[in-house]
Amino acid sequence: MYCRLVNRDVPEISINVRVTTMDAELEFAILPSTTGKQLFNQIVKTIGLRETWFFGLQYQDSKGFSTWLKLNKRVTAQDVRRENPLLIKFRAKFYPEDVAEELIQEATQRLFFLQVKEGILNDDIYCPPETAVLLASYSVQTKHGDYKKDYHFPGYLSRDKLLPQRVLEQHKLNKEQWENRIKVWHEEHKGVLREDAMVEYLKIAQDLEMYGVNYFSIKNKKGSELWLGVDALGLNIYQNTDRMTPKIGFPWSEIRNISFNDKKFVIKPMDKKAPDFVFYAPRLRINKRILALCMGNHDLYMRRRKPDTIEVQQMKAQAREEKTKRQMDKALLESEKKKRENAEKETEKIARETMELMGRLKQIEEETKKAQEELEEQTRRALELERTFAQEEAERLEKEAKASHLQQSESQMKNQENLEDVKKEKDNDTKRWQKRTVMVEVDLERAKEVLKTKDIQDCVQGDHDETDETSAEASAELTSPGMVRDRSEEERMTEAQKNKRLQKHLKVLSSELASARDDSKNTPNDLIHAENVKAGRDKYRTLRQIRQGNTKQRIDEFESM
Repeated sequence: MYCRLVNRDVPEISINVRVTTMDAELEFAILPSTTGKQLFNQIVKTIGLRETWFFGLQYQDSKGFSTWLKLNKRVTAQDVRRENPLLIKFRAKFYPEDVAEELIQEATQRLFFLQVKEGILNDDIYCPPETAVLLASYSVQTKHGDYKKDYHFPGYLSRDKLLPQRVLEQHKLNKEQWENRIKVWHEEHKGVLREDAMVEYLKIAQDLEMYGVNYFSIKNKKGSELWLGVDALGLNIYQNTDRMTPKIGFPWSEIRNISFNDKKFVIKPMDKKAPDFVFYAPRLRINKRILALCMGNHDLYMRRRKPDTIEVQQMKAQAREEKTKRQMDKALLESEKKKRENAEKETEKIARETMELMGRLKQIEEETKKAQEELEEQTRRALELERTFAQEEAERLEKEAKASHLQQSESQMKNQENLEDVKKEKDNDTKRWQKRTVMVEVDLERAKEVLKTKDIQDCVQGDHDETDETSAEASAELTSPGMVRDRSEEERMTEAQKNKRLQKHLKVLSSELASARDDSKNTPNDLIHAENVKAGRDKYRTLRQIRQGNTKQRIDEFESM
């Protein structure tokens, strides 16, 4: 997306500013008198963002350090590197404690998703390999939607950067093998809306130790080099060699006042018996950044522990309505799709049954033809037998008559009478055989009809059965009247602990990747992560551990580091 907004009334001394969001590039023309706030308001209006409290304007100063634009000062009065156009980044400055609860608008969710994804892929946020693969599958779901075998052919992920380079180098797998692993989990997300896939991504990512933390190099009074981590939940102290596992923690609810004088930074605890928490930054501008981040994070920390404002309530209601509509639209689409699939299946079933019925009818015709041929053969044999029998009988009678005539001429009359009786009897026999032949033919015809009727009934019954199966100093007071001392964040669990299905997925992925891993390419962060897993530590268990004891004990521990 490219947008250029220029006021035609702006004189020639206007200054061009190029602002990049995570998914767009905008251009503005500003006056030398334009403040950071005016520029910020124009940006959020352009992109339609309402959850503005998470974001800020980032720039690179004349010494190459990344810093945040002060909104109450003129843009040109700040140490923005003089380029044409001026380059500004619109980025998330503060992170929510719980993305599922706090990120309301889809636009906000998308900007966070893209920024966190970039941090993970660039290894600014350490992510273990099995989690990286699972996150990649959610990223694919947000881009491609449901996996479709007849659409997503091999190589459909070849142009997407989905895994940190560190993870790729640590495993003996080619592009096709990585794609197959990601594809398996992409298939698992069938039915998940693209917007929901972004939130699922962030719910897993927010449990990573380095997520949402701003690190600053500091020293204590002893001069020990340490890291200060500022995040949504408070201040944490890290050893110089480990930015993943904090050693001491201070929640925002324990801090009364923060201030700095030149390079010295002072934090006054709520516990007045505890000494001040003092550390030193290498440059004055670092302390200014720490102060601004502390104030912003503390404000949001307290805001979350109060009832929602009318504006937030309205946004949440609107977001619920939009989500319900998306779900209804998807359900309707799925219903239509299912109806179409069922109709196609029914058509296929009818076609299959028709083919089976035609095959059965053909078989019946063949069986009927065979029975008819057998009947004709039997009839022919019966007639032939009758003719043979009659002929033999006539020859025998003739011989007997001649013999009788020669031998008993005297009894000729009597024999003649006997002959006539015999002939009459034989005529009766002949008639009886003829009658029997006719009856055989009738019986055969009846048998044929019975056979045909039975086969048709069997076919119909079979079809019926089949149918049935279907400055140098500054300070800020962080206390306020009626301030809430809630520290519920210490009771949190990771998404994997809450979701047994996710836990199972990560376990399977870890097992699959272990056989292809090259341990010789482990980084220091890999070793630290492995040690934390072995010790049963995670982000929130560590948080509970580093906040144990009273404030004084933890400050003393910091001084002794």
